Amino acid sequence: MSRIGKQPVTLASGVTVTVGGDNTITVKGPKGTLSQTIDRDIKVEVTGTEVLITRPTDQIRHRAMHGLYRSLISNMVKGVTEGFKKQLELVGVGYKATNAGNTLDLSLGFSHNIIFDVPTEVKVTTVTEKGQNPKIHLEGTDNQLLGAVAAKIRSLRKPEPYKGKGVRYSDEFIRRKAGKAAGK
Repeated sequence: MSRIGKQPVTLASGVTVTVGGDNTITVKGPKGTLSQTIDRDIKVEVTGTEVLITRPTDQIRHRAMHGLYRSLISNMVKGVTEGFKKQLELVGVGYKATNAGNTLDLSLGFSHNIIFDVPTEVKVTTVTEKGQNPKIHLEGTDNQLLGAVAAKIRSLRKPEPYKGKGVRYSDEFIRRKAGKAAGK
């Protein structure tokens, strides 16, 4: 069995998990509701404060989905109780970020500002402190959506290896290159 798949998902207090007839799992908690459709071969059992995921056979396809759906359900439970956070940092002279509601206005060294509409499920805040790089804080309950939004913002100006300029995750390390050697 999958090492991850055979571990039960423990439910915190105030979290309810329901399995629909069309293989849809719905997780409700204090921060909201999330739902996920799973493969029809994977069986999900809710017993008290635990959720168990089982697979019918040891086929490669079933083994691959076993750990995947366990991780997705675990992330859903964590999302509706604690939530997820990501932080991006803008490194570069003149790079700015401001937000009005869920609309992000980015100045990334292009001839025009980039207006980025963040989905309503994700809460965005920007912080600009003197002497520090501008930061973008993203919060949400859906880990997949949060990661996709953060990756899209990062892709607008990826960090480059020579000067390190661009949009990066706050915990990301950029390997720097030496650049062109000076002439004689």
